[in-house]
Amino acid sequence: MLRFILPLLSLFISAGAGALDVNITPAVGEFEVKHNGKVVKVRRNQDTEAMMEFNFARTSRPCPPFCAQPMSVAPGVATIGEVELVAFMQNQLADGSGLLVDARTPDWFERGTIPGSVNIPYTKLNPDEGADEFAIEDNLLRFGAKQKGDTWDFSEAKQLVLWCNGPWCGQSPTAIKGLLKQGYPADKMIYYRGGMQLWQVFGLPVVNNKGEPVDE
Repeated sequence: MLRFILPLLSLFISAGAGALDVNITPAVGEFEVKHNGKVVKVRRNQDTEAMMEFNFARTSRPCPPFCAQPMSVAPGVATIGEVELVAFMQNQLADGSGLLVDARTPDWFERGTIPGSVNIPYTKLNPDEGADEFAIEDNLLRFGAKQKGDTWDFSEAKQLVLWCNGPWCGQSPTAIKGLLKQGYPADKMIYYRGGMQLWQVFGLPVVNNKGEPVDE
């Protein structure tokens, strides 16, 4: 986790965040990520009267399937919040060593996603949810793993941050558990438990697959 903590510290000790009224951290007002080839500016909503839209303002959903998720998905898999996610987006995502994975089903992805994310549904990562060996193989290769005979070499695999709709959503935990079954190293996976709900609580931007803003 040291490689993750060091850039995180810079969010608090770097130069001033600029002239925005609503910053992300004391030192970060906004930053840019690439989303499907387009540069997207990430900043919080500057309207301090803004409210959550209905979908993510609801307090109650049927459980199951919408049950509270544990803070720890699996041993060795770190759980992070928004500040750590921003650090990841500015560092590992920016330099190509990391991948931000929207593990929700495509219908959710089409409503809007966190900038910089790629949609790889949990149903394509966990055999217990119907993922076939070809889909799993394609995604492991996409993540930087290398196939060596009947085994996989994860030494150059990317650091993954997986997320879904929020603390009540089981899609990204299911994806993480599926990858663990394939041998993906636990310390190369990170769980953003807050997901879309907490991302929006902080007034952070939601975009479509073209990188265009989506009103949520």
